This record gives sequence, C-alpha cells and structure tokens, in this order.
Amino acid sequence: MSEHTQEVVSVESLAKTYESDRRTVRALSDVNFGVDDGEFVCIVGPSGCGKTTLFRIIAGLEDATAGAVKLDGKPVSGPGTDRGMVFQEYGLFPWRTVAENVAFGLEEQGVEEPQRSARVDEMLQLVGLDGFADAYPKELSGGMKQRVGIARALAVDPELLLMDEPFGAVDAQTRDMLHGELLDIWSETDKTVLFVTHDVEEAVTLADRVVVMAADPGRVREIVTVDIERPRERTDSEFANYVERIRGLIGE
Repeated sequence: MSEHTQEVVSVESLAKTYESDRRTVRALSDVNFGVDDGEFVCIVGPSGCGKTTLFRIIAGLEDATAGAVKLDGKPVSGPGTDRGMVFQEYGLFPWRTVAENVAFGLEEQGVEEPQRSARVDEMLQLVGLDGFADAYPKELSGGMKQRVGIARALAVDPELLLMDEPFGAVDAQTRDMLHGELLDIWSETDKTVLFVTHDVEEAVTLADRVVVMAADPGRVREIVTVDIERPRERTDSEFANYVERIRGLIGE
C-alpha cells in the first residue's frame, strides 16, 4: 500500500434515521472513518447494516440525520462531479452509443467537442473498449457494459470513484477479470475508490482497507488493513486468513 497523506473522504459521526407512522428505524449510528488520497477502501457487512444508505449519503443522493460527510474538507450537500458513480445496474442510455454514454458527464459539464472526443477516446482505451465506440449497450456483454460505466464515471475526472456492488450482476469468471482490470485502472489513474460489496473475497482481493459494518443500527465494527502484495491469490493462506477474519467479524 502506498503512503497516503491527505484524507479525501471523512465520515464524521454519521447517523441516519427513517421515521414512519409506526416506528423509527436507525439505519446508521455514529459511523466514523476516512479514506486517504489514492486509497482503495471496501465496505462490507451483513444485509441491513446500511451499506447502501451510507453510499447514497456519500454520493449526495440522500441526507444524513446527524453528522457529516466531507470531501476534501468540504461538507457533501448533494451530488457533484467530484464523485464518479458506478452501480450494479449499468445505468447506460440504450439509445446512445458507447462513446456517447461515456461523453454524457462531459456534455453536462459543457466540455467542448474536440476536447470531449479526445477524453472519451482516452477513457475507452483505458477500459479496453476502444474498438466499441459506435456499439450500443444491447450489443455488449455485462462485463463490457460495466466497463463503459467505469469509463463514464472516470471521464469527468472525479476526486472519488464510488462503486456500489458494481460486479454483482456478472458471472464469477468475468468478475475475476474485471477485478484485475479495475486494479490496473486504479493504479494508472491514482483515483481514490470507495467500493461497497457483500462479497468478502472481492473486498480482500481489491482493498487496501476493509470497513466491516455491523447491523441494527448500522455502524463500523472494525477496519481491517489488508497487508498483502498485489496481485493477490485467493489460494494463498494469508488471503484465506483475512477472509476468515472478516467473515468472523460480520457473523459476530
């Protein structure tokens, strides 16, 4: 793990409560952690631990009840181009080509055409889809669609890449391939990544640190630093030890 100095994301005493006529649900309670510049952090936990709620608050799609999320020291108060997002559902526009999908955020930012095209070409090359610029989403496999999603998120050069179970809809073989590609992209772009998954092996494959959450209410149980050289082999005993330790924390 490279030495990170500056904290890009800080989650401070975050709480989220949902009120309904019948009851109050505490989805998150006193969640605290930070993500350093260029760090890859995964969030895991049992279902109902508030992983997606936490993700949505960091993304600016939902408000916290208490506490704050800060990006580069500034409170998050809504969505912004400083955060690129990749979801499990690919979220591509079926009527736009691959290149047009990747260009979407750049158009929203008002980036001029020649510069926009150059950036799209660069991103498609980065994710290995430079031959598919004119294809439509329906012509792509699941793994390719997710690469388009990653290219689109990175095109606007966000401070933080937020990924919510991005490989949950692809088969295991494709997922393994995408893990390697994502780590290559991460090391090439020096992006800060926050990645939500329910798959402990995926978290140990990818992360510098794993934030393990507990449920009822959602809170941080422990933060585990994965101190294994990359690329990591799932057959390695050290890898298995981390997986076992994190599964034990989730199961407690």
